[in-house]
Order: sequence, then structure tokens, then C-alpha cells
Amino acid sequence: MIVDPAVTDYPNIYKLLLGSVVPRPIAFVSTVSPEGVFNLAPFSFFTVASSNPPVLVFSVGHRAHPDPRKDTLRNINTAREFVVNVVSEEFGPKMNLCAGEYPPEVDEFETSGLTPIPSDLVKAPRVAESHVNMECRLLYCIEVSGLPGGGTLVLGEVIRFHIDDAYFHNYRIDPDKLRAIGRMAGNSYTRTLDRFDMIRPA
Repeated sequence: MIVDPAVTDYPNIYKLLLGSVVPRPIAFVSTVSPEGVFNLAPFSFFTVASSNPPVLVFSVGHRAHPDPRKDTLRNINTAREFVVNVVSEEFGPKMNLCAGEYPPEVDEFETSGLTPIPSDLVKAPRVAESHVNMECRLLYCIEVSGLPGGGTLVLGEVIRFHIDDAYFHNYRIDPDKLRAIGRMAGNSYTRTLDRFDMIRPA
């Protein structure tokens, strides 16, 4: 099968991308609005952009609404800071509750039953149930496309790591304890317990 994106409806291209680029880690992003409302939302277009300085990047998709920007993006543009919380399997269902479409006045911490706790350097709260939290200061927002299904890249410098002591040893994080989950296509997720090693050539 050969698919030409130029002549294919974007929802079908979206499905192809989600089925091909797998598994995808989840940036569970917490922010706070100018009115002080906490916001919590998962994003699976997410990765590391740099380790020196430490920079994370995720993409916020645009909706087919009169205002296509999501609350997360509005809050980040205003506060210029956010927290990325790593999602472990034990609270995956609560994370999934935060993926719904809610009006800006809704606090997804309350909706999901997850626990907000203060950050050290940013106003956005951390997720207490997460074993790794990364406080970030906004570096850039880059709009890739303003069309429905388009997105804005958010690059943030990590200015504080919070790591559960039981999961941390010599600057390594125990993946068997972390039990991070990732996104597949549709409603499917993946676990990270089935792994194998390959030695990189010199």
C-alpha cells in the first residue's frame, strides 16, 4: 500500500501515524491557569530533545473547535512553565480520565482522583502518584500547523527532577519498579516489562 498524504484525509493519516510510531511514551503534563485552576492532560507525541541542557518536547494537537488550543497550551503560554509526570501502570486508568475534553474551569486532579503536590520551582503542581516528575521552564512554542489535526511543539528545559528514592540508583531509574506505560493506536497501551538488550557496536 502506498499512501500520499497530499490526497488523503488527515484523520486517516493520523491513524497511520499512530499505528506506525509505536510505542510512544506519555507526557502527563500538569499546568495551572491564570485563575489558579489546575490542569492535567496526557500527550503521547513526546520525547527528549536534549540532555545538555535537559530539554523535553511534546506536541499539543489542535482541535476542530472555534478555539483549537487546548487548556495545557494556553496555560503554558501564560505561565511559561509546566511539569511532566511519568505515568506508571498502577495509575494508568486515572491518567486516562484526564484525556477527556473538559472546560477550562475543570480541575482534572479532582476529576481523576490524583493528588496535586507543590513543585519546588514552578507554580504547576506535581502528581504525587507519579514516581518521576520533571519541573520545566518553557523554552519555545513552535506551531507546526494551525489546521485541525496540526500541532504546536512545546520545548521545556527541565529545571528540577523529582525521583522516588526506591526507584533511583547511581542516576539510573529501575524500569521494573517504574512500570511505565506507553501509547499504541486507538485505545491500546503497552507495558514496558518485556525488554531485551543489544550491545551497541563500538
